[in-house]
Amino acid sequence: MIRTGGVNRPVEISASGRFEVRVTAADVGKRVSVRRLNDPATPGEKFTDTVGVLASWDDGVLRITRKSGETVRIPETSLVAGKVVPAAPARRRGPSASYEELAHVSTRAWRPVESERLGEWELRAASGFTRRANSALPLGDPGLPLPAALDAVRRWYGDRGLPAYVQTATGAEGTQELLCAELERLGWVREVSAEMWIAALAPIADLDEGAGVVLAREADEAWLTRYQRKGVSEVALRVLGSGPSVWFATVPAAGGGAPAAIGRCVVDGRWAGFAAVEVDPALRRQGLATRVMAALARRALDEGASAAWLQVETDNVGAREMYAGMGFTAHHAYHHYRSP
Repeated sequence: MIRTGGVNRPVEISASGRFEVRVTAADVGKRVSVRRLNDPATPGEKFTDTVGVLASWDDGVLRITRKSGETVRIPETSLVAGKVVPAAPARRRGPSASYEELAHVSTRAWRPVESERLGEWELRAASGFTRRANSALPLGDPGLPLPAALDAVRRWYGDRGLPAYVQTATGAEGTQELLCAELERLGWVREVSAEMWIAALAPIADLDEGAGVVLAREADEAWLTRYQRKGVSEVALRVLGSGPSVWFATVPAAGGGAPAAIGRCVVDGRWAGFAAVEVDPALRRQGLATRVMAALARRALDEGASAAWLQVETDNVGAREMYAGMGFTAHHAYHHYRSP
């Protein structure tokens, strides 16, 4: 027996008294868990479960944004169970951190050449060098209705000959599942997703003695020859050198030439942010990345840091395995949406 009362009251579905939908349109913005009935013509499981933030419930269709940022569309007629659920439990490993804290720390570690405020949003530009330095960071209220704010974002980047991007986050308390869903509704396209991972810093420093790693305050020519982004401009050098306390690590090659491995670390209060950890492909799986990370971690500890963060793309399997072995765990996902 199925009884629906529209989107403003619960849909009640009973199957021997076991299933009940207790989610309504009034729960938009909350974290929910729902079970849907699959198409009978589709082989496989009879039901599919989805957990995420209820982004909208319009015209008989629910849109739920998962932790990964993926938006799932579910016809309300297919619902067999549903309820509001509490926020994901706090992690037991690694430091405690809010999304907002990490967002501010990560943006201080990779500063644009030019920035401007749009209410509480920050518009960032660096001649197109990386999406992170050339995207709007929406931390709060832009001071305008969203369509008008997005028009302002497009104009600002258009005046600089750049595509308009908005960087969003999902999967943690205070992230932007609703904004992601609205951007998709307005035709913005998600191009890149990655994750912010965090860990305790001291265990990383204990992984290796860091012997043979040269630390410097600036990226020299040798360091840049190993850096994956070729043809680095003055703008890129400014971005690379930005941050409260920046360190560059180099493992010189035995026979000269491009270094065997490099890395970058920005120390900012209790946080040490790692990036650009790259190893000569011919020398991988010899512990060089760990040596670089350990040397940078030791320096960050000396400066008073106690926690580590880094960003890793979702499809970089090798890096994810390595960082997981160092004690890193995923905190939230972040995404770059491009204007249509």
